[in-house]
Amino acid sequence: MTNRTNIGSGAPWENIVGYSRAVKTGPLIEISGTTAIDAEGNVVGMGDAYAQTRFIIQKAAEALAQLGTGLHSVVRTRMFVTDIAQWEQIGKAHGEFFKEIKPAATMVEVKALIDPKLLVEIEFTAWVG
Repeated sequence: MTNRTNIGSGAPWENIVGYSRAVKTGPLIEISGTTAIDAEGNVVGMGDAYAQTRFIIQKAAEALAQLGTGLHSVVRTRMFVTDIAQWEQIGKAHGEFFKEIKPAATMVEVKALIDPKLLVEIEFTAWVG
């Protein structure tokens, strides 16, 4: 595919699983499911869905910056949460970044994420057309 840029996070499982942190094709950017794991592999915001959500969105902003844009380009978020009862804290953090941007958003409860310490995973779609 021409005009494609892959951004990696450096995580060892990217090559094992075969995925990129973010992929830009033309004006479309897709950011893979992102969790609150830092560069050293530690879970950030242990037990705190609000803190995890903030960290995740900041991580996505860094990937977007590597592709020459920012959160203002986000048109959709998909939030996967392990406890829907925490929706207000997750929504509060999401709103702090997207209150004015207002992307289409989905939040669904899932049985589990890849690590039981993770409470939230978010996918992002951005458009830079």
